[in-house]
Amino acid sequence: MQIRIATFTVHKRFALTISRGTTAQTTNVLVEIEHEGITGKGEASPFSVGEQPQTTEVLARSLQKIAPFLKALSPLERQRIEKLMAEANLPSGARAALDVALHDWAGKRAGMPLWQLWGVDRDRIVPTSVTIGISSPAEAQKRTLDWLGKGTVETPWQGIQALKIKLGNPAGVEADQAMLIAVKDVAPHIRHLSVDANGGWDLPTALHMSEWLAEQGVTYLEQPLAKGQEGDLPELYQRSPLPIFVDESCFTSYDILPLADRVHGINIKLMKAGGLTEALRMIHTARACGLKVMFGCYSDSGLANTALAHLSPFADHLDLDSHLNLVDDPFVGAIFQNGRVIPTEKPGLGVSSRTKFRAG
Repeated sequence: MQIRIATFTVHKRFALTISRGTTAQTTNVLVEIEHEGITGKGEASPFSVGEQPQTTEVLARSLQKIAPFLKALSPLERQRIEKLMAEANLPSGARAALDVALHDWAGKRAGMPLWQLWGVDRDRIVPTSVTIGISSPAEAQKRTLDWLGKGTVETPWQGIQALKIKLGNPAGVEADQAMLIAVKDVAPHIRHLSVDANGGWDLPTALHMSEWLAEQGVTYLEQPLAKGQEGDLPELYQRSPLPIFVDESCFTSYDILPLADRVHGINIKLMKAGGLTEALRMIHTARACGLKVMFGCYSDSGLANTALAHLSPFADHLDLDSHLNLVDDPFVGAIFQNGRVIPTEKPGLGVSSRTKFRAG
């Protein structure tokens, strides 16, 4: 099979601030595999969580390095390809791009969308949340109204039913509380509010905030403690009135069992997991441990989010909104309908490109 690698830059409609910093644009990596006249697409987006940041350069370079070793293989030789990726110590984001491209190719060859190949029910897809980054109360209200189509920025998204509020403000819990109250004031009809602290709190703060957030009607709390503080999770798990989900603390299925007695659920992201193959393993492992499942994203385009949307009937909560916040998403894939991201009936991922990419 032939491998093509290109990069593309996407820009956010609203810059996103979390406890670790602010992002307004990213340069992602497109992978295309071609075999028997069929092309499969996958995407790698950079992220900094983990032992080593997965920058655009790291992702692109690792894919270029492994590409020559894949030429002699067919996209159907999945075990051999997975072994090659493991031997090359390919970063998880690069593995995700290749894995998604292989799934896209297989679906197109079969003439069926991935969700249909997996036998899942699209009617079970829950609404996706849209994200309000850390900001002042006034700015948070403005961005909330913009998302809801009631602000000064024209947005094409209708029927938003869920909001994710980023907390963990370096200014302290008073700033966090003021922001959340401000959002609630302008969106009283939104009943599904979740909070993601991105590891911005210590244990005493997380305990205090979990009680306060429960009183505010928040449904669950994501990554309240920083990666590396998993030893504090049992106390929070026992005392928190809110379900606790972990994101940065859980990359793959190997991470789930040690967390099973101290969290209520896990956040699966394609770039952390290394693709749809591992995401499916994580779903089954989490369910076997009695845990809930949510899906999330980094600065992914419609390509990566459409890929994960094909598995979304398995998820209890969804946060696949990064492509909704792009002003120049180069891909058309899953449709946004009544607050839900729904994969279509087109074969494979069902993703097409708005632009031509030049391999680099």
